[in-house]
Amino acid sequence: MQTRRETKGTKSRAGRRPIPLPDELIKLFRKHREEQARERADARQLWTDKDYVFASPTGEPLNPNTDYHEWKDILGAAGVREARLHDARHTAGTVLLLPKVPERIVMAIMGWSSTSMAKRYQHVTDPMLQEVAEKIGGLLWGLPAGAAGGGPETAD
Repeated sequence: MQTRRETKGTKSRAGRRPIPLPDELIKLFRKHREEQARERADARQLWTDKDYVFASPTGEPLNPNTDYHEWKDILGAAGVREARLHDARHTAGTVLLLPKVPERIVMAIMGWSSTSMAKRYQHVTDPMLQEVAEKIGGLLWGLPAGAAGGGPETAD
């Protein structure tokens, strides 16, 4: 019997982990579960209960090709640049930099077993660099935060 890629074991122990979810996201998951219960009732005996959070209208796993096209549609509707679904993982890693989540906690959330993964997945953004420039300006010249103005300056 062949194992589906999405149901085989994780690459490392760090891959099996609890992840914190904001209350609003938990509410959305609960709403989704209610909608899925209605799909299950509509499908009756056609429903195959495989315990997927996101499933086809008959409970089967989503087709990765269909999922890919829905992802592209969502990006288009949101006016976001085209990106691979895996790029969302890079975004998640980078977003955890913004509130200055400690690296050890980021590793636990992302399922990384080594700190080198942060280099691969977390990306420094222009607003992050600007924040540092403003902090340095405040230290050197006593400027209040946000007083440096403009975008990131670079020296030639």
